Amino acid sequence: MSKLKQTDKAIYDLIQDELRREQDGLELIPSENHVSEAVLEAQGSVLTNKYAEGLPGKRYYGGCEYVDGVEQLAIDRVKKLFNAPHANVQPHSGAQANMAVFFGVLNPGDTILGMRLDHGGHLTHGSPVSMSGKWFKVAAYGVHPQTALIDYEQVASLAKEHKPKLIIAGASNYSRIIDFEKFRKIADSVGALFMADIAHIAGLIVADLHPSPFPHAHFVTTTTHKTLRGPRAGVVMCQAEFASIIDKAVFPGIQGGPLMHVIAAKAVAFHEAAQPDFVEYQRNIKANANALAKTLQANGLDIVSGGTDNHLLCVDLRSIGMTGKKASAILQDLGITVNKNAIPNDPETMFVTSGIRIGSPAVTTRGMGVREMAVIANLIANILKQPENEETQMEVKNAVADLCKRFPLYADLCEKQAEVR
Repeated sequence: MSKLKQTDKAIYDLIQDELRREQDGLELIPSENHVSEAVLEAQGSVLTNKYAEGLPGKRYYGGCEYVDGVEQLAIDRVKKLFNAPHANVQPHSGAQANMAVFFGVLNPGDTILGMRLDHGGHLTHGSPVSMSGKWFKVAAYGVHPQTALIDYEQVASLAKEHKPKLIIAGASNYSRIIDFEKFRKIADSVGALFMADIAHIAGLIVADLHPSPFPHAHFVTTTTHKTLRGPRAGVVMCQAEFASIIDKAVFPGIQGGPLMHVIAAKAVAFHEAAQPDFVEYQRNIKANANALAKTLQANGLDIVSGGTDNHLLCVDLRSIGMTGKKASAILQDLGITVNKNAIPNDPETMFVTSGIRIGSPAVTTRGMGVREMAVIANLIANILKQPENEETQMEVKNAVADLCKRFPLYADLCEKQAEVR
């Protein structure tokens, strides 16, 4: 019988509920994915017991000989994946990876230039509700009002006007290629440092399906989930000249002891990302996102920027008179999980929004392809156009159930759990 079930049935039951939710629904939030059972095993290991402040070979605690090996493997593997001169794998999240860069090279009151949150940027790139917006002066660039593409002329103009110490490229809701080389040239023109946050597109970069931020960026941060398909955590990489600054910024600057069980899970994910089939997986992610966009467009829905070059797309719902909040709730009730999201220059508030953000990483992990994406996109379009139609609701529920049955998730895990009952 499960030890957890014996010890804390309430938590055990909630975990089982979440497992069933993931198995029986379609996960289309672009920042979520389904890790391998190997990653789950590493993260649930005895490494959670070990305190390991410091770096491999330079710890403040004894008994770190084995966790040193784990962390060094993670470092070596991620450096090879991204051709990075230096990497620190200890950040607990993407937000803390970004904070490490800020802590290392900025002082409170310095100016940063990042992408507007309501145009597709991230909270940690200068939003006033984030420490990045509270501790620093913020200049924010956006997308062109006609094309919804990053306005590089505006970036250059703002950089010249505000003379930021750090320029940030990267986004949480941008479906097109980011020109890191162009960002570096703008940074050099005003004497700024350049940071690329590749949290969403890291897997695509590994597979050479998106240009790499190296050698252009001084700093590169990423989460290890999303397209990279690892545990929920972060990594910060940098040019060699900033190695000591970044390591000290992570510890003791912003964190204490690293989560060694999570670092082990990162190492496993990096190993998986180095395999040939990972490239094919990323190709499928990109093809599936494109299929979703094209089918939704064929159903009369508007896609911000007109399509996608990566793993996500943002649907502008104004043409069908619906808000993102309502759309995400309707879809969730029927087993399709998306998230409400602002569109550029959104007339609605961030709590309501005029759009939904859709991504392909998780359904691609389950083995679904462009044929299934067409089915899913048609389901989404049909129910959002006639949300009160009970026949359509039943059609969507049945189709979702059929897809989940044909593309099972964690089947082996269910068998293992059945054995311990």
